[in-house]
Amino acid sequence: MTKLALLSVSDKTGIVEFAKALVERGYQVISTGGTLKTILAGQVEATPVEEITGFPEMLDGRVKTLHPRIHAGILAKRDNPEHMAKLTENQIQPIDLICVNLYPFKETIQKDGVTDAEAIEQIDIGGPSMLRAAAKNYHDVTVITDQSDYATFLQHFDDEQLTDDFRRELAAKVFRETAAYDALIADYMTTEEFPEKLTLTYEKVEDMRYGENSHQKAAYYKDPIPEPYSLANATQLHGKALSYNNLRDADAALRMIADFKQPAVVALKHMNPCGIGVSDSLLNAWNLAYESDPISIFGGIIALNRKVDLATAEKMHALFLEIIIAPAFDDDAYAILAKKKNLRLLTVDFGDVNPTHHDSVTVLGGALMQEADTAHEAASDFKVVSKVQPTPDQLAALEFGQTVVKHVKSNAIVVTTANQTLGVGAGQMNRIDSVKIAIDKAKDKPNYADAIVASDAFFPMDDCVEFAAQNGIKAVVEPGGSIKDQASIDKADEYGIALVFTGVRHFKH
Repeated sequence: MTKLALLSVSDKTGIVEFAKALVERGYQVISTGGTLKTILAGQVEATPVEEITGFPEMLDGRVKTLHPRIHAGILAKRDNPEHMAKLTENQIQPIDLICVNLYPFKETIQKDGVTDAEAIEQIDIGGPSMLRAAAKNYHDVTVITDQSDYATFLQHFDDEQLTDDFRRELAAKVFRETAAYDALIADYMTTEEFPEKLTLTYEKVEDMRYGENSHQKAAYYKDPIPEPYSLANATQLHGKALSYNNLRDADAALRMIADFKQPAVVALKHMNPCGIGVSDSLLNAWNLAYESDPISIFGGIIALNRKVDLATAEKMHALFLEIIIAPAFDDDAYAILAKKKNLRLLTVDFGDVNPTHHDSVTVLGGALMQEADTAHEAASDFKVVSKVQPTPDQLAALEFGQTVVKHVKSNAIVVTTANQTLGVGAGQMNRIDSVKIAIDKAKDKPNYADAIVASDAFFPMDDCVEFAAQNGIKAVVEPGGSIKDQASIDKADEYGIALVFTGVRHFKH
């Protein structure tokens, strides 16, 4: 009996050549709608699906293959006598190969001005039904949804290697494809912030050399429709491939730089800032960021929110850096930075700086999802709880410190001026150690007299305020909320420094 192959594809790239190859190998090709027209126009013999079903396409093509003569032909188990007897009784021929790719739902919803009706019309029904039916019956039916598998199938056919294992691999790919397709539709239609089922899907970008460490395998995946302001939409202009740790660090740098409107430079190591500077020019911002911690910046990640000019590039060229991210590079700036063959140079669209609205992480046996911490406390939101009032310059520094500290791993303390980090205490198991680390890094800086201390969470004891005051700090900002808040307030008053509460905690684990 002649083998049947049903071809119905939205993306018709390569379908004529594939159909021709199938006919040459003894298959009878049946097809639908536009796919049939394309195949026939390519001078390949094909049979309209309605000749198989005895029923015309209807409802503007919504119903073509949803018919027992199609699905029974796909789902019948060839080693089940009752199944095969039913096919014979109803004059249904088994279908041996299904080749389907789905309506372009993703491409449709990415179009400007697309209507809900247009999007809904691109939800494929018959395609996923045939794919899933064939994948379920992979022991007897070969199913193809990826154009890259056309040649693979033909090679296996010619080598007489259409094995059960091979068909199972193709079937698994089908279920991944239909699951991802449905996940994208579910996301489009869902209005709940945290629905009862979390149906995330990602597309593989590449296999990586390794993960956090050389003994760990890793791969990079991206959102099907990534935000414009993201690494997934970044363009790498120069340098070697990004590593797992590079991607984590670069993502953290992008999140940090997004909080600044003035010309700003973020220097980052291990997902914590080692220096942040803002100024009236990119070069001045670079100088401030570099001077924050000229030791830790070695081997760091740099993010800049303005086009990189030659003067700033020359400063960066003098250092060993892993990655530089910016909206663009002047030609002469690029030329000097590209002299270092391994330095990664990336551009990102800063036109719509809109970091992700939600963050998710996996835990053993599950996942956590939360709103991203996009809160920003202005000086006008602060509550002064000490007798001493902060000066306007101190208020500006306190606001800058609050912007920075939310990007530092908890327990987080930063010492800053109004436009520069001087010391960062990150990830310590108690807050006083973070205070000591940050102040120790900051106290020898020339502008330390203007410094403030910012904390991501409340002080559980008064020792943090006391240590800051004893080391020359004149203003401190923290969320407040401890049962011992009054002790910190009293300590601030004892030393005659300003203490400000924000009411907003910024833990970052």
